[in-house]
Amino acid sequence: MKYINEFRDRRVATALAADLAAEVDPAREYSLMEFCGGHTHAIFRYGVQDLLPSNVHLVHGPGCPVCVLPISRLDMAIELAEVPDVILCSYGDMLRVPGSRKRSLLKSRAQGRDVRMVYSCAEAIQIAQDNPDKEVVFFAIGFETTTPPTAVAIKQAEGLGLKNFSVFCNHVLTPSAIQSILDSPDVRKLGNVRVDGFIGPSHVSTIIGSRPYDFFAQEYQRPVVIAGFEPLDVLQAIGMLVRQLNEGRAEVENQFTRGVTHAGNIKAQTLVAEIFELRRSFEWRGLGVVPYSGLRIKKDYAAFDAEVRFPLVQKPVHENKACECGAILRGVKKPTDCKIFGTVCTPQNPIGSCMVSSEGACAAYYKYRRHEAVIGAEEKNTSANVVVGG
Repeated sequence: MKYINEFRDRRVATALAADLAAEVDPAREYSLMEFCGGHTHAIFRYGVQDLLPSNVHLVHGPGCPVCVLPISRLDMAIELAEVPDVILCSYGDMLRVPGSRKRSLLKSRAQGRDVRMVYSCAEAIQIAQDNPDKEVVFFAIGFETTTPPTAVAIKQAEGLGLKNFSVFCNHVLTPSAIQSILDSPDVRKLGNVRVDGFIGPSHVSTIIGSRPYDFFAQEYQRPVVIAGFEPLDVLQAIGMLVRQLNEGRAEVENQFTRGVTHAGNIKAQTLVAEIFELRRSFEWRGLGVVPYSGLRIKKDYAAFDAEVRFPLVQKPVHENKACECGAILRGVKKPTDCKIFGTVCTPQNPIGSCMVSSEGACAAYYKYRRHEAVIGAEEKNTSANVVVGG
């Protein structure tokens, strides 16, 4: 297949769903975690869940970089924006995420702070060049996908001799989060979350490759299938996971062969290794403190580290008791289990980060599933959403 419409074809989706139904063992349950928030949105947007047998369950994981950033780190960014002569540059999703004491970067901007939304690190570099009398700080977040561009920005700043540019680094690592989930009491002891296999992220895997997932297949006996973001990608990946589970296998398979290799992007990995190093620990929203799961800027590039340049202190912050975002990120609860979902907490008035981000599970439920209970099962068309062509 060459064109995007082919990956959304109704007839192919129906055939894949029929193959999956034939493959599934009616005597067992299958619980598969889609780690990436992009997969969650694709599943709901195209109605993939409506094509699955009733004993195939999808569990939403913590694969939304905006959602997993703890409030305490966001508070540090808000405090940075309040420093005189600082221009804080951030991706758009982070502006509306609620911090402590009902603060946010968007509210800081409304109060006169110089907070600017950027679409790339290159924009932050340009802002620093255009404002030599200001301190420009780039609020860097994201998994392995967005880490190489941040590394490029630091290299560019060094090459340009920029003295007024720094990065507040909050990049985190996917494999560490997967291991934290598998080691969590919810999975191991309490049985609150059953995870039989993983739908591996696609964009992250274009950078790190499929090799890092071998550990989970070997040590935890959990199959991993890396999948693209189109509905046919996800359906095929689910079928591949079901087949592995039926055959008693736990291997890493790559459905997204058009974008992912075993080794990944070596050039990007080398650049990231030059600029960044592992933190001993890093706090995740919903997962708590996860060892060796975050990156920080190496000493050789400390001149571009906002945590070195500014006297930042991370302070403990209590979560909003009404918000279930943490439990949702762990897969313990679904957005509809939250009492304030769709009422107090909406995309227009988000209480938690899961409702803010374009990859958040709550945002996906609100956008694609909020009225499901009202519509009723009788009005569903199990294949109507999985179409563009044919």
